This record gives sequence, structure tokens and C-alpha cells, in this order.
Amino acid sequence: MKHKIGKDTVVVVTGASGGIGRAAAVAFARRGAGVALLARGEEGLRGAAVDVESAGGRALPVSVDVADPGAVDAAAELAERELGPIDVWVNVAFSSVFAPFWEIEPEEFKRTTEVTYLGYVNGTRAALKRMMPRDRGVIVQCGSALAYRGIPLQSAYCGSKHAVQGLHDSLRAELMHERSGVKVTMVQMPAVNTPQFDWVLNRLPRRPQPVPPIYQPEVAADALVHAAEHPRRREYWVGGSTVGTILADKFATGLLDRYLARTGFKAQQTERRARPDQPVNLWEPADGAPDGDRGSHGRFDEEAHARSPQMWAGRHKYLVGAATAGAAAGAAAGAARLLRR
Repeated sequence: MKHKIGKDTVVVVTGASGGIGRAAAVAFARRGAGVALLARGEEGLRGAAVDVESAGGRALPVSVDVADPGAVDAAAELAERELGPIDVWVNVAFSSVFAPFWEIEPEEFKRTTEVTYLGYVNGTRAALKRMMPRDRGVIVQCGSALAYRGIPLQSAYCGSKHAVQGLHDSLRAELMHERSGVKVTMVQMPAVNTPQFDWVLNRLPRRPQPVPPIYQPEVAADALVHAAEHPRRREYWVGGSTVGTILADKFATGLLDRYLARTGFKAQQTERRARPDQPVNLWEPADGAPDGDRGSHGRFDEEAHARSPQMWAGRHKYLVGAATAGAAAGAAAGAARLLRR
């Protein structure tokens, strides 16, 4: 069953002031949707609202911390009052810390979890409160390959994404049990070129970077829109690296442990020294820093991919069986080769 996004659709996007959330808001706006933009940063929200309206949508910027359940519920109420009944809710907002586990303070780990996991819980609850009585609506969780496979230096983020995956599994089964018309789906993302790598709390000696290959945020945004229109699939995998990571973890977990122990630290750092003045968005929004509103893109435009052939294949489910079998064999063999090196 397809849920067509159009000018009468009302969408809520959390984390909409930058990165994937902002790109997703614009992608929905291109379909004519009304988009409630939930984020903390005032400057980023203003920029996102301009982008949404320029793309043909209606924008409602709402300053809110997704870790606050009452504030999220109030934002949902405002969205319905100003735009109409919510049809699609997309959870994207997150924060993170780049550091070994033992260098992350308890309050930093807690805050990351409150935003990156409980923010999804709060958004999902606010959406269900309004969708279930109407027996319709779609909730899309923006996930990650790291929801399956934890990597070094991102224990707080990986733990939160694993928790979101557990929430998704449980909720999906519960909605099926209730024979509810509300659908929930999840999109597992690869490394994406977003401003997060200049905003997160970083205790590494060098500037953080996503593990290549890197994709542009528009690739992620298009996948979220597609998932909202086709929510019967329990999840989507974006990027060949996501497929390889998830399948390698399934079939060669021990090998992947040792491979990441060898490569995971270096792969997540550039050659440039860390900025001592880098803004940190863990506690407060970072768009008020001298850099200002960053938009959707980070500093990796030159190397980021603008397409995901794997996502195209994922939309054509009759091709996926053969592709997945080949990818599984390739992932296991590739992990073994890398370890031998």
C-alpha cells in the first residue's frame, strides 16, 4: 500500500535545523507537504523554514528539545493546530560524543541517550497519541548501520541507535497485534555528509569524520520520503556500506571486531588537528556559533556520493534476494581478507 505525499500531507521532522533532518524537510516540501520543523537552534530553524517554503511547502518552525516529552507533545499539538492532522512523523534528531567510552562523562552519555534514543521515544509517543485514534499515519525512524554494529569512539551514539532498533521491533509487532492502520518503518543510513562532525563533542586529537564511503544528505532524505510512502517494509538499507556492515556483523562478527579494532580509530579522524574552538551541540544548539547556520551539508562535499544504487535496488524488491545473497557472501569474504591484511 502506498501513502502518497502531496500538498495536503502534514509532516513533522525532528532535528530539522541541519543535516539529514533539514534535507528531509526540503524533500517533503518538494511534494507540497506542510512541514513542522522541530529543533533547538533558532538560526537553523529560520534557515530550514526558508528552504521549505522555497521548495514549495508550508513551514512551521518550532524550537523544542526532543529530550523533553512534554515539549514534544506540545509541539505536536501546535503542528496539528497550525497545519492540520499529522500524517507522517520522522524522527531524526540526535547528538553524540567522539571519544573512547572511558573518556565520556556519565552526564554526557546520559544526555546523548536522552536526545538520540529518548527523543525518538518522545516523538513516537506524540505521533501515536494522535494517529492511533484516527487509525492512520506513518512513523519513520531514521536509523543507521550502527543500529546493528557498534564501532569504536561512538559508544553513546551506537548504544542509542541499538535501542531505537529495539523500540522499532517491539512497536511494529504491537501495532500488528492491534491491527492498527498506523505504520512504522525504519531507514538504516550509511555515513552522511552532515554538519554533525563539526558540532559534536570531540575528545579525539584530530577532527572527526564519517567512515567512508560518504553519502550526501539528499540521498538519505529521498530514502526517508520513499519509506514514508511505502511503510509496509519493516526497514530500508541505504548504501552498499550499510548492507556490507549489517551482513558482515551477522555472518562474521568476530572478524569485524578485530578489523574495527585495527582500523576504526584512524578511519574516523582526518589528518587535521582538532579545533580547540569547535562548537558543541550536546547541551546547547551550535548554530549560534560564528559559523552560523550550516544547512544540510558538512565539509565532505568533494568525496560524498550523490546516489545510492543499493537504495534503488531496495525499491525493486524482486532484485533484492539475489543481491542480498551475493552481498552476504561478499561481506564475509571481504571481512576475512581485510583481517588477513
